[in-house]
Amino acid sequence: MASPKVAAALEEAAKSANIAEYSAILSNIKSLSSPDTIDTDLKAFADAVLTGNLGVVSTRTLVTDLIAALRTLENHDLWIEVGQHVVRSIPTTPLSSSLIEQSATLRELIATAHEANEDFLDAAKLLAEIPLDSSQRRVPDTDKAAIWVRIVRNYLEVDDSTAAETYLNKLKNVMHEVSDPELNLHFRLSAARIQDSNRQFLQAAKSYHDISFSPAIAEDERLHTLAMAIKCAILAPAGPMRSRALGQLYKDERSAGLEEYGILEKMFFDRLLSAAEVDKFAQDLAPHQLAKTSDGSTVLAKAVVEHNLLSASRLYSNIGFDELGLLLGLDGDKAEETTARMIEQGRLAGSIDQIDRIIWFEGGEASGEKGSGRAEVPVGKEMRRWDSNVQALAEDVERLTDALQAEFPDFVAAQIAV
Repeated sequence: MASPKVAAALEEAAKSANIAEYSAILSNIKSLSSPDTIDTDLKAFADAVLTGNLGVVSTRTLVTDLIAALRTLENHDLWIEVGQHVVRSIPTTPLSSSLIEQSATLRELIATAHEANEDFLDAAKLLAEIPLDSSQRRVPDTDKAAIWVRIVRNYLEVDDSTAAETYLNKLKNVMHEVSDPELNLHFRLSAARIQDSNRQFLQAAKSYHDISFSPAIAEDERLHTLAMAIKCAILAPAGPMRSRALGQLYKDERSAGLEEYGILEKMFFDRLLSAAEVDKFAQDLAPHQLAKTSDGSTVLAKAVVEHNLLSASRLYSNIGFDELGLLLGLDGDKAEETTARMIEQGRLAGSIDQIDRIIWFEGGEASGEKGSGRAEVPVGKEMRRWDSNVQALAEDVERLTDALQAEFPDFVAAQIAV
């Protein structure tokens, strides 16, 4: 129930049906009401305006003025309390179809209050209720993008990447029409965060790295984004594609000043990682980056095992299952399974002798093609020895031909095509 002063003012305004008297109530709301009753007073004002007796134009004007008055009060809890009451009341009024714009503005205002209170899920749900494709309300692509970007960011704040991706897909259809640099930056950053959340670490690393060069963000934010790129590259499955990503990040001069540089350097040079280094790196990872995979291991643990296996392939020509398992912190059968998977996926060049329980490494970079398990260019010891022997034989034949031509030129001219 409204306070006595506001109730009396509303009664007088209703008798005259004069829009100026309603506007005066809003203008003097701070003096007519008190902090304890202002929420009920503004609700009473909204109920009086939404009766439908004032006509479409007056009602629309007064609801717009009410929203402006709420903004000036700068009380987030009041925005939510009064705003939700008005949003629920609008559909019940005969003029509801004429108040679509005001209803959308109110939802944006309430969502802003929820964001300020860190109630990100409520904010996302409210913004999702705003009609953006209605025939009664034409919304420019830039305004659609602004709403959808906020929805995506709010869902990401509560780690709901599935819902966020739904709205990101909508954004992909309109971003080519949006020239606002800030919206484009938020879109790219949201896409990177969704890739990160979905464990598409190689794509996320590239997206973060690209964003880290953007002049639209502050230097410390660029470095933070670069650090995120390094983390994602480290968590990516070992193989040629990750090696290229690590190379790009290692060659970025800014990386040397980051905490992640030590582990980045070791991974780039295919050095074995110790448990202490991995534990230290894990302290700064997000919860989803430490989530368990289907086999019970964490994303980080799996990435480190695969990296150390790749490092072992640089150190050894061959190694037994049990010895490799000891090196990786696994049992022999698990070491064989991990190796077989990487060879089958084209991320490791080698072969497995299951009878003798030995893994043979070919060396060099794997092809990256699923099912190949072979190097792009064979550079194993046997191939190098073969190449050397062929070269030596060719050189010997050439020396013999030169000697014959010097000693017996007529014979060479008649018998050998030089």
